[in-house]
Amino acid sequence: MFYVYMLSSLTGTLYVVLTDNLKRRIREHKLGLFDGFTKRYKIHRLIYFEIFRDAETAEQRERQIKKYRREKKVALFAETNPHWYDLSQRLPASYKEVLM
Repeated sequence: MFYVYMLSSLTGTLYVVLTDNLKRRIREHKLGLFDGFTKRYKIHRLIYFEIFRDAETAEQRERQIKKYRREKKVALFAETNPHWYDLSQRLPASYKEVLM
């Protein structure tokens, strides 16, 4: 499984990236384990994600979303997460039910 996800800081800075282990990567962001953009700007709130079965499709989607203007990125999650809640605590134990 591959995940394209979007993080936000409390000030609204957005970050889009791809992983094959969403729970682990979110934990790493929250703990600030990697120096860089997300640590510097405290971007660790999961506000949106998509699930893919193959890496190539996920990579294409990641590139597509990264090219979006901010308004279009916000529109991706505005209907399902209008208050920008951190979804990391609500991740299912298994993603099989999400895919069906």
